Amino acid sequence: MLNPIPERILNRMRELERLDATDRLDGTPTSRRLRQVTPDTGRFLALLAATTPPGVLVEIGTSAGYSTLWLALAAMETARKITTFEYDDAKAERARETFHLAGVESVVELVVADARQGLPGLAGIAFCFLDIEKEFYQDCFDLVVPRLVTGGYLVADNVISHRETLVSFLEQAMQDDRVDALVVPIGKGVLVCRKGPAG
Repeated sequence: MLNPIPERILNRMRELERLDATDRLDGTPTSRRLRQVTPDTGRFLALLAATTPPGVLVEIGTSAGYSTLWLALAAMETARKITTFEYDDAKAERARETFHLAGVESVVELVVADARQGLPGLAGIAFCFLDIEKEFYQDCFDLVVPRLVTGGYLVADNVISHRETLVSFLEQAMQDDRVDALVVPIGKGVLVCRKGPAG
């Protein structure tokens, strides 16, 4: 599935990696930076998403579409589409450019809206990747978990790099008896939650 990555996708990934690295060094305001996942985290997401049971693939926080490209690989492998939510118009426009240049428009649905408004309309979520402003993690978790299929995953980024900010969220997620949860030390730390049969 992941090797070889189609050239159009790989080229756009490399360009976004370059832009993200520049953002982190040139004083670009945090709100305008791409703030995307590391390549190893992206590969981890793709591998995990490709192993999920049948259901909807969802991303909350598109930015310029870097993590979406990794998830698009899983979508193509499993003959599914991914629905990705982005609130910021400028980032959504850059994401549209990404999906066009990478040739993944057929497997990606970009929704420019607050995910908290769109999630109630979804059901049967097999995989959800959460990477937005940290104060909204709990809201999204509460909306996603009841909509996960048995064996489905919710994965949240930055849980090690932003541990102090997310301590309450992490405690609640780790104690939630609907999911099995584990922090994986990859990239900036990801929380992996798998919906159990009793959830």
